[in-house]
Amino acid sequence: MKRLLTLLMLVMFSSMVLTACNTVAGAGKDVQKAGEKVSDKAQDCKDMKC
Repeated sequence: MKRLLTLLMLVMFSSMVLTACNTVAGAGKDVQKAGEKVSDKAQDCKDMKC
């Protein structure tokens, strides 16, 4: 019984860690895209002398 409980806890912990990694990676991609848009807009304004 102890072995089953330990295995169950290990599986639950592993699934939480993997889910968190995917969430953070997705958020990082969103922030990167937003930064690219800001950079592009700044370059456009620089070229047009806004």
